[in-house]
Amino acid sequence: MHLTRALTAEFLGTFALVFIGAGAVVTDNASGGQLGLVGVALAHAIVFSVMVTVALRISGGHFNPAVTSAVWLAGRIRGRDAVLYVAIQLIGAMAGALLVKALFPMGAGMVTAYGVPRVASDLSFLQALVLEAVLTLFLVSTVFGTALAPEAPAFSGFAIGLVLLFAILTAGPLTGAALNPARAFGPAVVANDWNAQLVYWAGPLLGGAVASLLWSRILRPIPRS
Repeated sequence: MHLTRALTAEFLGTFALVFIGAGAVVTDNASGGQLGLVGVALAHAIVFSVMVTVALRISGGHFNPAVTSAVWLAGRIRGRDAVLYVAIQLIGAMAGALLVKALFPMGAGMVTAYGVPRVASDLSFLQALVLEAVLTLFLVSTVFGTALAPEAPAFSGFAIGLVLLFAILTAGPLTGAALNPARAFGPAVVANDWNAQLVYWAGPLLGGAVASLLWSRILRPIPRS
C-alpha cells in the first residue's frame, strides 16, 4: 500500500509539473510573450514547490529521474522502487504533455513542440550538458540539504522549487533549464521532437550523481537504509 501511494504521488506531481510548466511555455507563445521568462520560471517553480510539499511525506516528492537516481545512489531507496519511480514519472510526464496538446492552442503548441526544451544554437552539446548538470547539482543538493535531512524542514518543498526559479532565469533561454529527464521526455513523446534529448538525460543524471556523492560522503553522511 505504501508503494502504491508513493507511485500515485509521483505520477501526480510529475503530471502537474509538465502540465503547468509546458503549458506556461505554450501560453507564453500564444499570448505573444505576455508571461515572459519570469512568468515561465514562476510557473515551474510554484507548481514544483507546492507538489513537493504535498508529496514529501508520501513519496519524497522526487518527480524527476535525476533526483530518484541520486537518492538511490545514496542508499535511500531500493533499486526496484527507484525503477518504478522513474517509470511512473515518465508516464506522468507524458500524460501532462498530452493534456497540454489537448487543451492549449494548437498553433502555439506546434511552434513550441508542446514545451520541449531547446538548446540555443550558439551553445555546443558539451556546454549544454554541463550547464544542465551544474544546475541539477544545485537542485539535488537542495533535496539532500532539506527534504532528506534528519528533521526535514516544512519549507523543503519551497526551497527545492526556488532552484527551478533561479535555474530558468539563468539558463532558460540557453537550454530550457529542464534539470529533469521527465520534463523533457513527456513533451518530446507527444510532439515527436527529440531535439537534444541526450542533454536532458545525461546532464541531470550526472549532476544528480555528483550531488549524491557530495552529500552522502562529505557534506552530510546519511545512514544507508
